[in-house]
Amino acid sequence: MAFTSELTCIYSALILHDNKVTVNEEKLNALIKTAGVTIEPFWPSQFAKALANIDIKSLICNVDAGSSAPAAAAVVSTAAPVAPEEKKEEKKQEESEESDDDIGFGLFD
Repeated sequence: MAFTSELTCIYSALILHDNKVTVNEEKLNALIKTAGVTIEPFWPSQFAKALANIDIKSLICNVDAGSSAPAAAAVVSTAAPVAPEEKKEEKKQEESEESDDDIGFGLFD
């Protein structure tokens, strides 16, 4: 239920921001009530407090701005050792498939 409540508040805040309405607890509650969604009553107040001094547009535009370079470096550093092992496993699987063909019959023959 908490996940649904969080998503409801997030979408409500985005709708209010998109319509250039100030995001506050009263507006969030009104939108949620109009949508007919039941959530725990503390969520709108928490989101209103969290978004009170934040520029939502910059938050949306910069979601992944700072973390892409370290994440890319982590992917590159872990991808190099994994690739040769995968190739070995693929060769073993191919060999085992070939050995099944040598028997002279298959699963659907």
